[in-house]
Amino acid sequence: MVYQAPVNDIMFALKSAAGLDELLASGVYEGLDEETIKAVLDEAGRFASEVLDPLNRTGDQQGAQLSDGIVATPDGWGEAYEKFTEAGWNGLPCPHDFGGQGLPQILATAVCEMWNAANMSFGMCPLLTQGAIDAVTIGGSEELKARYLPKLVSGEWTGTMNLTEPQAGSDLSMLKARAEPRSDGTYRLFGTKIYISYGEHELARNIIHLVLARLPDAPAGTRGISLFLVPKLLVNSDGSIGDRNDVVCAGLEEKLGIHGSPTCVMNYGEKDGAIGYLVGEENKGLATMFIMMNAARLAVGMQGVAIADRATQHALIYAHERRQGRGADGGPDPVAIVEHADVRRMLLTMQAMTQAARMICLVTARETDIARHMDDANARARGQARVALLTPVAKAFATDVGCEVASLGVQVHGGMGFVEETGAAQYYRDARILPIYEGTNGIQAIDLVTRKIPLEDGEVLQDYLKELEQIVTDVTRSNRVSFGSMGERLGEALASLSEASAWLGEALRSNPQAALAGATPYLKLFGITAGGCYLARGALAAEEHGEDRERAIDLARFFAENIAVQAPGLSVSITKGADSLLEVPLKRYSA
Repeated sequence: MVYQAPVNDIMFALKSAAGLDELLASGVYEGLDEETIKAVLDEAGRFASEVLDPLNRTGDQQGAQLSDGIVATPDGWGEAYEKFTEAGWNGLPCPHDFGGQGLPQILATAVCEMWNAANMSFGMCPLLTQGAIDAVTIGGSEELKARYLPKLVSGEWTGTMNLTEPQAGSDLSMLKARAEPRSDGTYRLFGTKIYISYGEHELARNIIHLVLARLPDAPAGTRGISLFLVPKLLVNSDGSIGDRNDVVCAGLEEKLGIHGSPTCVMNYGEKDGAIGYLVGEENKGLATMFIMMNAARLAVGMQGVAIADRATQHALIYAHERRQGRGADGGPDPVAIVEHADVRRMLLTMQAMTQAARMICLVTARETDIARHMDDANARARGQARVALLTPVAKAFATDVGCEVASLGVQVHGGMGFVEETGAAQYYRDARILPIYEGTNGIQAIDLVTRKIPLEDGEVLQDYLKELEQIVTDVTRSNRVSFGSMGERLGEALASLSEASAWLGEALRSNPQAALAGATPYLKLFGITAGGCYLARGALAAEEHGEDRERAIDLARFFAENIAVQAPGLSVSITKGADSLLEVPLKRYSA
C-alpha cells in the first residue's frame, strides 16, 4: 500500500484540540493563515507519499552498511535527501536569520509525523538535525552560530546527539568521555559513544556532533558534564571545509528495526584528539543538551503517532480485502474480516488511540509556540510550564501507543502479520525502539511524577486539570444521545487522575519509593484522560461545525467507553499497588 498522509485528521486535531483558530486570531503566527497551513501539509504529504514511502521497504531490507569507515545508506536515500533539502523541508521551523522559514513548531510537528510515517528510518535524520539546531541556537556562541547554523538549517550538514557510552546507559553521571582544553580555545575530545543515530553516512557532506564530555577538573556526577560541538570535517573561519577530524565510526549496531538508519559506535580521539568547541558554559552542558533532548522527545512522540497511523492504514486496507468467516446474517459466503466484531474493536482502538496521541503531541507543540512567541510574558511562562508538564506524556504515551497499535496491526493481519511479506511486521519492529530512546518511558514517568507534578507547588498541574474538567463539563451538559456515556466515563477518568495526582503529591514527601512504583501507571492514566478529553473536544467541535462529524463522535465515544474505563483501575494500581511491588524481596527476581 502507498502511504496516504492523514491531512484531514491532522487539520481536525489542530483546530479542535490545539485551538488553531484561536492561535491564528491571537497573532502568535503573524502572517500565517489556515489556507497556508493546509497547503504546507498537502505538499508535505505528497513528498512523503511519492519520495519517502517507496524507500521504506527497501531501506528495511537493505539496511545501512559500513565498509572501511564509510557508511552507505540504502539505495535511493541520497537522492531523496537531496530532494528533501532542495525543497526546504529541513529549515521549516528554523529562524530566518540562518536561512530558515520561521514557521511554527505546531506545523513542523505535524509535518514530522508525515516523514516518519512514510519512512521512519529516514525521518530520524532531520529530526536529530533539528535538535542540534535548537541547541546551538540557544547555547552556542555567535561565532559557532554563524559558522554552523546556516548549513545545518539548509540540511547541507546534519547533526547528531552523543550521550550514551558503553558503561553509562541512561545514567549520565557515569560518562567518562573527556575533553582537554587547548590554548587556542578549542578542546580535544577522547572517548567512545554508542547508539549514535546517523553518526556516519553519505547523505550530507559534513556531520556536526554534539558531544557530552568531562573537563579534567570537572565535578563528579551530572554537574561536571560539558557540551561540545565536534564536526566530522573541520570548518575554516571562512566557512570552507578543512581536514577530517579525529572521529570515526567504529561499528554499526544490528537492530530489531529501523534498519535503514545507521546506529553507530563513534570513537573520538584515536589519534591526537577530536577537535571540539564548547557549547554554553563549562560543566553545564547537560542543561543545554536537554534543550535538544526535549525537542527530540516531542518529535519521538510524533514518531509514535506516525508509526501508529501507518500501521492503522495498513490494517484497514487488509481488513477490507481479506475474506474469512461467516457474517452476522449467517450467509454461506465468507465476508471481509472488517465485519467481525473483534476486528472492528481492534481497528477502532487503533484509530482512536492514534488520534488521541496525535492531539496530545500537537497540543504540546502549540504550547511550545506560545512559550516562544506570545507577546504577553505571563502567557509565555504559562506555555513553558505546560510544555514541561506535557512533554513526558507526549513522548511516553504516544510511543506506547505506537507499539500497541503496531501490534494490533499485526493481529488484524493474523498469520500474515507475523511474516514479513505483508509489511505489518516492519511497523511493529520499527516502533519498538520508540519507548526506549530519548529517555526511556520509565524515565519519562519518573520525570512526570517527581519533577512535573510539583511544578509551582502543583499549580501547573491543577491549572491543566481544570482545563480538562471544563471539557468534561461541556460534554456532559451537551446531553447528546450520540455521545453515549462519554461524559460520565471521562468524568470518572478525570476523578481518577485527580485522586492519583493528590496521592502522589503526598507520597513524594512521605514515601518516595511508593511514588516511583506508581509512576508508569500514572503516566498512562494521564495520557488516557488527556487523550479522551481531546477527542471529546473534537466531538463537540464536530457537532457544532459539522466537520467530520460522525467519525469524530464515533472515535471519542469508543475511546471513552472502551479505553478511558481503564482509568479507575490504574488509579488503584498507583495508590494501593506499591506494597505488592516493594515488599517482594530481591531474591524473588533471581533467574
